[in-house]
Amino acid sequence: MESYETLVVSKDDGVAWVSLNRPEVRNAINKRMQAELHELWHGFRYDDDVRCVVLTGEGDAFCTGIDRAEAVSDENNAAMAAGKFPDYPTPWMYDDPGRDVGPKTCDLWKPVIAAVQGMACGGAFYMLGEVEFIIASDDAVFFDPHVTYGMTAAFEPMQMLAKMPFHEIMRLSLLGAHERLSASRAREIGLVSEVCPRDELRERAGWAARIIADSPPLAVQGTMRALWTALQVPRAQAIELANLFTRIGSDAAAFKAGQDRFASGERPQWRLR
Repeated sequence: MESYETLVVSKDDGVAWVSLNRPEVRNAINKRMQAELHELWHGFRYDDDVRCVVLTGEGDAFCTGIDRAEAVSDENNAAMAAGKFPDYPTPWMYDDPGRDVGPKTCDLWKPVIAAVQGMACGGAFYMLGEVEFIIASDDAVFFDPHVTYGMTAAFEPMQMLAKMPFHEIMRLSLLGAHERLSASRAREIGLVSEVCPRDELRERAGWAARIIADSPPLAVQGTMRALWTALQVPRAQAIELANLFTRIGSDAAAFKAGQDRFASGERPQWRLR
């Protein structure tokens, strides 16, 4: 198991638990965490012991975005005083930190469930926009403070358009730090699939992750690819591609095993959500 400075990582029979571990700054993303997330997501691509991931945070918050204390250094302040933005070598170049922290951007096509408690804001959306679904504790809140502090909100809310209605992410972005989206409202608009008490969060996420990890990996990843593709191409093209995804994502042995279980009368013990 790799050792990380800003992450807590463990594995349990196909399920990887990844916890952002800078609770003293509400798990804000510094350059070290950015690099470690990039390494982690890429490593999981080749790790057959990982079939599903739960992403959460240590302490009382999920993540409060990019660490502004690190970003606003003396060197960066001097650059801005001279009329330059330190991360923009020219107006046509920008090193977006989000290129390292999201699983899909790092080409990880294994399911990631986010278990969110407390604050999730700003740069946290780089990750939340790329997970399969979100389970939140009842104290979770979502907001994007960029505009309030003189910054355009672009990358982060664009990520969230796959998760919530346009008018809701627009309101969240324009109101900045002046309004927070509650867990219950997030569930109403479809951003969150389930809300539970804080002390049940890990159990709820772990239950879902266990079922996914125990399912045929090829079928799981084929399903993910199909649905993410359907978000990005016209409907008719997505339907045409469904045949390809079904063919590539089908494993004859797993299919037969599933049909045999059904024929035998075996049925899972299901929960009602």
